[in-house]
Amino acid sequence: MSSVSQPSTANVRVGFKGRVRNFWQRVSEGRAIDDLWRLFAADARAGYGFYRRDVDWEKIRELPRWRRPLHVGKQFFWVLLLKLTPVRRVLLLMALVLLLTHYEQFGGILLFVLLLFELADKVTMKRDLEIAREIQSWLVPAYPPEVPGAEIAFTTRPQNSVAGDYYDAFFPNPDEPGSKLMVVIADVVGKSIPAALLMATLQASLRTIAGEGAPLVDLVARLNRYACAHSQGGQRFTTAVLSEYDPQTRRLSYVNAGHNAPILRRSDGTLEKLETGGMPLGIYCPISYETGSVELRPGDALIFYTDGVIEAFNEQYEEFGNDRWSSVIRALPMMNAQESLQFLMKPVDEFVGATRQSDDITYLVLRAK
Repeated sequence: MSSVSQPSTANVRVGFKGRVRNFWQRVSEGRAIDDLWRLFAADARAGYGFYRRDVDWEKIRELPRWRRPLHVGKQFFWVLLLKLTPVRRVLLLMALVLLLTHYEQFGGILLFVLLLFELADKVTMKRDLEIAREIQSWLVPAYPPEVPGAEIAFTTRPQNSVAGDYYDAFFPNPDEPGSKLMVVIADVVGKSIPAALLMATLQASLRTIAGEGAPLVDLVARLNRYACAHSQGGQRFTTAVLSEYDPQTRRLSYVNAGHNAPILRRSDGTLEKLETGGMPLGIYCPISYETGSVELRPGDALIFYTDGVIEAFNEQYEEFGNDRWSSVIRALPMMNAQESLQFLMKPVDEFVGATRQSDDITYLVLRAK
């Protein structure tokens, strides 16, 4: 009789280890333990911040110190409970009762069912947000336009799947001789879906008005009137810098409507801020805006950005701040627009580390050659 060879114990052990390794790689996406711990810490901080906003800290501070921990825990529990639907609140309470009365199996099953419900909601919402993000990506340029004597680079990082930040660089009437480049950066107050919807209406209005050949000051005034009509009494305002760049004269005219002032880094390292303008769009109407202008010389770099850059914070809750940002821009070497963009982003990313992003972040660099 022929004997059938049996797998050795060593081979079985190697095969089991291989399956475990593959399972872990799939679950962790190949991340190291240290990286996973940093991500967990970031999630924990973000989750704590999400729930603590609804805790009545003033009331807790009035209590004796020995009573505060109990009341903090109680309020956190109620905040968590009230964020669930009524049915899921009942499921959670039933699960906790079962766990405390030695029916751990049934309590665990109910908690698992509750997790499935919440996960289904999250996956559905994530899918919808990904669709919204794809639509929003159509509203901003995918590639920078070709500009005689200059280069442009830009990028944006939404805090969520969709953002309230907006940037654009386009020739409103490219077929006309002497056409000027429109360069815009804006930040709609708020985050996620509401801000993204207002950003979309701003983009549509801007493109329409700019296509009519309206002077810059008239364009801003008309945008402000439109923003006032949709700002819910000034609650949904928009900060923005709207500018026109003439490639022939290298002159940039601009209006700063309450936005973080773009910084012009001259080739000799000196910095100038573009602050002329007026109030954010949508707060008050009618209002007049002032127009400023600067001349870009070869080697100059003009950096537009949103407040998510300077308000980015690290694990110690320190903000990156204006001073660090100015130092980074002052140290910018002579390089092209895309390389300049990467240079500016790196110190911010290193400062933040694994901390979860707290706001939308957008950069735009216009570099004169």
